[in-house]
Amino acid sequence: MKKTMTLYKSIAVIGCLLFTVVACEKDFSTIESEIEGIKNFTTDGKVFPAVMYDKKLQPVQTNNLSSNLLGVYFDNVYGRTTANMVVQAVPSTFEFNFGEDPRVESVYLTIPYYSRVDGTDTNGNTTYVLDSVFGSNQAIKLSIFQNTYFLRDFDPGTELVEPQKFYSNANQSINFDNYLGESLAIKSSYLPSSNGIPIFEINEETQDLEEVRRIPPSLYEQLLNTNEFWDNLFFFNSADPESQPELSNANNFKNYFRGLYFRVEDLGGQGNMAMMDFSKGTIVINFSSKTGTEDDASGNPIDIRDKRKMTLNLSGTRVNTIENSSNVTSIIDNATNSTDLVNGDNNVFLKGGEGSFAVIDLFSGTVEDESGNNVPALDYFKSKKGKWLINEANLTVYVNQNEVNNSGQEPERVVLYDLKNNTPIVDFFLDPSVSTTNPLNSRVNYSKRLKRDSNNKGSSYKFRLTEHINNVLLRDSTNLQLGIYVTTNINLTENSGVLNVPGGKLPVGAVLSPRGTVLYGSNPSVPETKKMKFEIFYTEPNN
Repeated sequence: MKKTMTLYKSIAVIGCLLFTVVACEKDFSTIESEIEGIKNFTTDGKVFPAVMYDKKLQPVQTNNLSSNLLGVYFDNVYGRTTANMVVQAVPSTFEFNFGEDPRVESVYLTIPYYSRVDGTDTNGNTTYVLDSVFGSNQAIKLSIFQNTYFLRDFDPGTELVEPQKFYSNANQSINFDNYLGESLAIKSSYLPSSNGIPIFEINEETQDLEEVRRIPPSLYEQLLNTNEFWDNLFFFNSADPESQPELSNANNFKNYFRGLYFRVEDLGGQGNMAMMDFSKGTIVINFSSKTGTEDDASGNPIDIRDKRKMTLNLSGTRVNTIENSSNVTSIIDNATNSTDLVNGDNNVFLKGGEGSFAVIDLFSGTVEDESGNNVPALDYFKSKKGKWLINEANLTVYVNQNEVNNSGQEPERVVLYDLKNNTPIVDFFLDPSVSTTNPLNSRVNYSKRLKRDSNNKGSSYKFRLTEHINNVLLRDSTNLQLGIYVTTNINLTENSGVLNVPGGKLPVGAVLSPRGTVLYGSNPSVPETKKMKFEIFYTEPNN
């Protein structure tokens, strides 16, 4: 019986295999007759009309950013942009153990730059290269103050239901210069350095300062202990500092010590600007406590003090104020006030931060059909449903090198967005070339890096929107307006809000880029070789 069952199973398996082979051969024959026969198909491409113009960005939300900008950036096209910072500080724990007679010994601020390991020097120390540093690498003045303006967590205009939003123009509405507390540090010539930071501590036996470790490149600064500021902050002059309600929880502390204000000023040059990870910033307060007494060599009693420290994390609300010079504002206003919505602009201005972006209407205009008649482009394209197999769709935009003054500062990456849904187009999500460690070269199938000419000057950006176009043709998706934004990191899909624009949003990467460029638009006066090009490649059966 067992052998019989085995025989039946073998026959069943062989039968299934034969059926599969026959079915596959039949499918293959069908596909071969319909697709593989080259003489039965035509592969071609067609350029479709599209309109592109620029639009001004209103102040953008800056308190939900994954990173922040600090510094002065000068663009040869637009002019000067200044980025200041206000940030709350919160103790890493509220289980304090100050001990007896605590005294602050020193206070150090650390905020890491974005950097990558480059190698090792002759002393065996790690060397680094800075990422996300913009501008001419010229020194600026950096002042760090106590901030006395309270950054609310919730918006009272929504009955404290929605989070409070702060925008890039916050300094115009709040003016943090009017809320300066103690001056904690001034760097009269500040320039980000790629050097690792040596950390020193006192050797308890020799009482000498010794290097105990190195940290990656950071803004590392000793904060002044002016007028016993830090002692007073933590009630070290009181009998029982640990019982103070201001030190009992994060909300009380943020209202009591309202954080730091970082103010930058140019020194007559073009300055520098860095994108920094303020969320990983710390203030380390080194203090000592009395643990007993002992006699010195003369027999006089002296205190025995234990060295301790506590950490404040810059993990509270962080607000970037981004101030464009009058020249920047004037250029953007002049460009966006003369927008041609029908034919598109001659030049399209892109500027990160509180700047401007491009709006694109695909299939805007007419094309010539097979009978030689001019028909609406979108109607013609949709008539190809079931007739065309879309192989690829591309959108290419060209840099106006005359307008950018051959600056070489053009942004390496731009992002193509669905403006209705405030998200990248579908091709972004289908691109397998994702790199989280190297965003400059991430998703390069969907959006190419800036193409440069033989003089290393930017010439064009190219987007692949094949699946987006397939959705319009095959799935009757709406032909939505698209937008082009400058971005510092193409992987960032989170959005920031836009002031006084209901539902208005833009990608966070655009907020974090101070850079700008100028593209040739779609106006008929633009030379054909420089005009935005929207092209669809397809396969069509010859019936």
